[in-house]
Amino acid sequence: MSDQRPDGSYGWLYGEAQPTRPAPRSGSSDLPPPNLPPPGRRAGGSRPPGPTKPSNRRSGRRILGIILLAWIVFLVAVPMWAWGQIDKVDASPASGRPDDQPGTTYLLVGSDSRRGLSAAEQKELTTGGDSGGRGRTDTIMLLQTGSGPSVLMSLPRDSIVDIPGYGQSKINAAYAFGGPKLLVKTVERNTGIKVDNYIEVGFGGLVKVVDSLGGVEICPKQRIKDKDSGLNVKKGCQDADGKTALAYSRNRHSYATQDIQRVQSQREVLGSISSEAKSPWTVLNPVRYVSVANGASGSLRIGDDVSPIALFRFALALSASMGGDGLNCTVPLRDFAVNWDAERAPRMFDLIKKDRTDQIGSLCTKDGLPKS
Repeated sequence: MSDQRPDGSYGWLYGEAQPTRPAPRSGSSDLPPPNLPPPGRRAGGSRPPGPTKPSNRRSGRRILGIILLAWIVFLVAVPMWAWGQIDKVDASPASGRPDDQPGTTYLLVGSDSRRGLSAAEQKELTTGGDSGGRGRTDTIMLLQTGSGPSVLMSLPRDSIVDIPGYGQSKINAAYAFGGPKLLVKTVERNTGIKVDNYIEVGFGGLVKVVDSLGGVEICPKQRIKDKDSGLNVKKGCQDADGKTALAYSRNRHSYATQDIQRVQSQREVLGSISSEAKSPWTVLNPVRYVSVANGASGSLRIGDDVSPIALFRFALALSASMGGDGLNCTVPLRDFAVNWDAERAPRMFDLIKKDRTDQIGSLCTKDGLPKS
């Protein structure tokens, strides 16, 4: 802005009188009208809209916290409910057992019991009728977890072993003769490995668990159609429902190696189940979460000394054994007649007993036979 007067002079800089401002025009005023509302309020006393009040934000956080708490309660309550549905059985022999050993060993048994299956379901699953009695065990596995890699080792059901009180016979006959107790004692007698926990699942249980997961992946190496097990699958990887997964686990007549191949198929199905079960979707989907818990609990029989924590660790160890860092194999065999190798089998048993599974190496093979 220029310091020069309108007339072009600069006299005011030297003390001369400054020009006067013109008087305001009529009707104008520099003061606000006396009836204007105070700043920050509208006419009528209401406040203008502003940012959300802190109390509203606190309410939102409170609601979110309640939802989160309810979800945690749900996640805890479902397993607790499922635990109460699991059958318990005395599987601990009274005497003649190995001393305590490092690590933890589970005996996993798949029985041919039709318990819980209706006549229509038995027909649909091609299991045949229940012949009564305890049944036999189609699947026998030892799962060891400790300081080294977790190991899942199959014991073929036709393995000839010494059954206490009954002499030489197929290992699965121990279950028929004396139930879980005699089977545990037979496994301990012939391997020297102490069984810490007993886990048993029946035919119907496997079907329910697989179906609750929405199916599992199997990868047969050939086209298979077997009337005894009801299996009818193409070659290559594919999704299988509970019925197909059970047939795949039971089938042996389609293979030249019979039981040796069957135990590999059984471990394959278990690996697929554990992979699906540990998916985040199992926890995030409440329907699937309840379905899996219900299917698993309704199919299990466990030792009466197995704790919920031990069962949880079993699931983790099973998943680890079928993963990249674990070992899954068949007991070292001498031949296709599933005779245990008199030199390699005791070596592997000894490493498991001493929790030195990191040294098993080539003793662990898929079919149990020595690597060529």
